Amino acid sequence: MAFNKIWYTIVLGLLLPFSCAHTDFFTSIGHMTDLINTEKDLVVSLKDYIKAEESKLEQIKKWAEKLDQLTDTATKDPEGFLGHPVNAFKLMKRLNTEWGELESLVLKDMSDGFISNMTIQRQFFPNDEDQTGAAKALLRLQDTYNLDTDTLSRGNLPGVKHKSFLTAEDCFELGKIAYTEADYYHTELWMEQALKQLDEGEVSSADKVYILDYLSYAVYQQGDLGKAMMLTKRLLELDPEHQRANGNMKYFEYIMAKEKEANKSSTDSEDQMERETEVKKKDYLPERRKYEMLCRGEGLKMTPRRQKRLFCRYYDGNRNPRYILGPVKQEDEWDKPRIVRFLDIISDEEIETVKELAKPRLRRATISNPITGALETAHYRISKSAWLSGYESPVVSRINTRIQDLTGLDVSTAEELQVANYGVGGQYEPHFDFARANEPDAFKELGTGNRIATWLFYMSDVSAGGATVFPEVGASVWPRKGTAVFWYNLFPSGEGDYSTRHAACPVLVGNKWVSNKWLHERGQEFRRPCTLSELE
Repeated sequence: MAFNKIWYTIVLGLLLPFSCAHTDFFTSIGHMTDLINTEKDLVVSLKDYIKAEESKLEQIKKWAEKLDQLTDTATKDPEGFLGHPVNAFKLMKRLNTEWGELESLVLKDMSDGFISNMTIQRQFFPNDEDQTGAAKALLRLQDTYNLDTDTLSRGNLPGVKHKSFLTAEDCFELGKIAYTEADYYHTELWMEQALKQLDEGEVSSADKVYILDYLSYAVYQQGDLGKAMMLTKRLLELDPEHQRANGNMKYFEYIMAKEKEANKSSTDSEDQMERETEVKKKDYLPERRKYEMLCRGEGLKMTPRRQKRLFCRYYDGNRNPRYILGPVKQEDEWDKPRIVRFLDIISDEEIETVKELAKPRLRRATISNPITGALETAHYRISKSAWLSGYESPVVSRINTRIQDLTGLDVSTAEELQVANYGVGGQYEPHFDFARANEPDAFKELGTGNRIATWLFYMSDVSAGGATVFPEVGASVWPRKGTAVFWYNLFPSGEGDYSTRHAACPVLVGNKWVSNKWLHERGQEFRRPCTLSELE
């Protein structure tokens, strides 16, 4: 009983509400790696606790075995046994002293060390928002990369090093999170997957009755009354007294009878069937379709004639003294807008230094509210970022100088180096880097004009996903560690180039680190002079 009480204490401790020192863990894989170490420390602590409990039980077991033999002998001839004065003395001693010591041993709580460690570590745990965010990330990856639930559940993803799978209980949890968001499309997919795994014989704490309850309602909400009735009947076979299911069945039968009375035309029925089988994704606009296709590598293919205009070269930064004898490798990624990639442009040592400087400062990436101007988090930007100044480290200063030398643009008016690490399914949906005409005050506080150009370092390889895509033109630029891409956001006239609207695709497998430099108009007047045409 004492052993069970200890475990009840642990379980209750785990369920108590907690605060966490860091929030939004799910938005940065870099920060999530700290949780691995936290969990490892807890496992070590738990194993120490188990050893302590086993040691205690071993002592109790030895005591019980010794007394079992002694009492067996004594009960056969109590008077004869106690006739020996030593036995009589030892009986008094055992009952007066030793049983009390045993009682203290049994009551001794061996969990203090583990519970104390748990209490300390709990402040660094993720919270409900993190769990929901990670679940939504899986749903987003499923949609973006056209993954069926079975593939995702079995962990059959490209480029994985450590394969993992979802249990029926995990699938049920994903379905519930989708349900709370009124996302009945994904609720149906994941509840069906949970049911499928249970039907295949998986041993799980997930209850078919609960799954069918959610599933039937999600299906009904999507207009498939016949399937909702079938699922409800199956639920009632498992639990005939289920109050809500009985009520739903009566309601479904009532609706079905009304539909029959209405004698709907066959055309209407066919239209309904089409609606039922249609993939129901909310806010699925044409741009989003293009964006997701590009993320999957299914984008627009450049014509052979345009491809012939793309070259690779050794580039000296327009005769920059630092690069005349040691030019860098440059290749064209796209023609309009012109996107170039620099190869081997940042070393592994520099990357590690930048990451070490940034990691302690990583915070949930924000966007500027176009109406209020306030910085706020957004569901369409899942990452954490930090800003590094040139004076903080010679490495950052050297990187800034390199950007200036190779672009020919003045970096003294540029923003600080922004370092970003993407989280589970990390992404940044289509956006512009420059301020549009209806946002005249976007960079007013900086006093350096609009963002004339973007320089983007890729500081990690990504096993799957994570491309930078340009939906307006069909370009996809894939992460390659040690490279950087560069493009102009503004025409020489200062007008915005709307073809530079771009996005960071969700990271399917891997850990994506990037850093970018936004260069501004001020200081570029003679480095990139205006032309007479708005679009040149």
